[in-house]
Amino acid sequence: MDIKHEKQLLGEILDEISEEEHEENRPLLSALIQDKKAGQGDRFFKLCEQLGMGDWKELKKNEPFREEHIKKCREFWKEDTNYKKFF
Repeated sequence: MDIKHEKQLLGEILDEISEEEHEENRPLLSALIQDKKAGQGDRFFKLCEQLGMGDWKELKKNEPFREEHIKKCREFWKEDTNYKKFF
């Protein structure tokens, strides 16, 4: 996406989805969203801070934290029973 307001809107939508996923004890889908150049953006870590997972700057430096969230999300949605509940 090249238009800044489109990126902002998409980010807001992803935040809402991830907040709902967190409330339902499912992994954060936004963990899978990465920029080609920068990897995981600040927005993901700020959301994690908002959800009580720690200071976003510290979380951003914690590579295992990021990898764990990606892994949890992939494993959850690979599970056929989880997938079939929604699709």
